[in-house]
Amino acid sequence: MTSGSPGRAWQQPDPSFWHGKRVLLTGHTGFKGSWLALWLCELGARVSGFALAPDTDPSLFDQLGLASRLDHHVGDLRDPAALTELVASSQPEVVLHLAAQPLVRRSYAEPVLTWETNVLGTIHLIEALRPLSHPCAAVLITTDKVYRNNEWLYGYRENDPLGGHDPYSSSKAAAELAISSWRASYCGTLPHQSPHLRLASARAGNVIGGGDWAADRIIPDTVRSLRAGEPITLRNPAATRPWQHVLEPLGGYLALAEALAEPSDGRAMAEAFNFGPQLEANRPVQELVEQALAHWPGRWIDASDPNAPHEAGLLNLVVDKAHHRLGWSPRWDFATTTARTLQWYRRVIEAGDDPLACCLDDLTAYLACCPPGRSTP
Repeated sequence: MTSGSPGRAWQQPDPSFWHGKRVLLTGHTGFKGSWLALWLCELGARVSGFALAPDTDPSLFDQLGLASRLDHHVGDLRDPAALTELVASSQPEVVLHLAAQPLVRRSYAEPVLTWETNVLGTIHLIEALRPLSHPCAAVLITTDKVYRNNEWLYGYRENDPLGGHDPYSSSKAAAELAISSWRASYCGTLPHQSPHLRLASARAGNVIGGGDWAADRIIPDTVRSLRAGEPITLRNPAATRPWQHVLEPLGGYLALAEALAEPSDGRAMAEAFNFGPQLEANRPVQELVEQALAHWPGRWIDASDPNAPHEAGLLNLVVDKAHHRLGWSPRWDFATTTARTLQWYRRVIEAGDDPLACCLDDLTAYLACCPPGRSTP
């Protein structure tokens, strides 16, 4: 079966596809970006990274020593000249665009920066890719929050209406509209179009995993409180989210990139795809924290504030399209996801284990649950 065929059974990245591949990865200094940079380096890809400098101390990027393993560039998506220069020098065959302003609460404080980064930054990147004269498959990452959230129990599908209450969510929905517009306008064979460029977008749920040190995210906040012997404060304990280990959507992005690059039918994959967890992993924040406390004892308190900025209460994704078109499906259930995450932090913080070894252990364990790639015996 080919990449776009229904029912294609495929999960692990294909080493023969990625080895030596020129890959441009934006956001490589962040939590998800660092995990993806590590995975790509392990696959033998030639990675060029473009991102702001790490904004946490510690940072997973530094803990993994990634600056010495890839072509590391510090830059801002709002600087189109820097993006154009890097694309021209690196000549990417695959682009994985993760860089963003990713925090809902920060978007209330800095809405213009959020829109400039998430919408114009995405457009700047696509514009930099358009002059390429060789095939280039670009997977542009948005979020599960692009959907107009009706606070219903049903999961959202890729053809549901886009929306966004807060500046972050609306900026990502706008980025989806821009991607769709540029794909329709500039990816084709007409004189004003780029016949070699293919654009797909990926919408993932809330990711957790070892190495996230960001402020204002539930697992890092939980770990900091546990480490300090303080109660964990939950600002929205009843809010439900599609929790998944960071490796789950990253595997989906790699699957989509491979399918998008397929010479014969990859153009049919230039669409939006959801990558979410198993249905049972749609849990309230309170349940996530209580599951974490089973691995690192402590306690939590309800710090709900009725005057706080709006955040979604119910949100989950339907991933049937990724299953049928890519053969992708989530592998780790909620219990495994939280166990692997908390074990990572306890190993690094309490036992002093090497973060790189902990990440590679998680990656090995994850791949052991997946069907082999095409070139794996």
